[in-house]
Amino acid sequence: MEDFILNEHHKEEYPPAHTAEHLLNQTMIRLFGCERSYNAHIERKKSKMSFHIDHKPSRQEEREIERRMNELIDEDLPVTFEFVTRDNLPEGVSPDRLPDDASETIRLVRIGDYDVCPCIGKHVRSTSQIGRFEMLGTNWDEHERSFRVRFKIV
Repeated sequence: MEDFILNEHHKEEYPPAHTAEHLLNQTMIRLFGCERSYNAHIERKKSKMSFHIDHKPSRQEEREIERRMNELIDEDLPVTFEFVTRDNLPEGVSPDRLPDDASETIRLVRIGDYDVCPCIGKHVRSTSQIGRFEMLGTNWDEHERSFRVRFKIV
């Protein structure tokens, strides 16, 4: 395998929660037609992610987020990596969030056929290693049309 020069990475992620972040991003995209989270704090004890969506989710929709997350975890989807150049990003993968000084070679993280995203962080090898996704609570900001999900991985 070639050695690729990637950007330096200064964060020490907790791989189960960080991998769950990818799953939650794609789950929100699929359920609400939104973009990936615009603000995320992913920690070992508890995490939070915020999304711009068009309505305040009902309790039923909140339960569906949690149900889908745990279903995906139970599916034991493989987490794999591939390297592409900036101008060979697959369809649906946007370079918009890459840092200005991002390297020419980009590492993509794939979770089964469910999600693909540029990322240089640490991940589990398959979703069954995440544990259980537990939603701790949510907040809705009507003015900002912002939905925050607080969760932990057990």
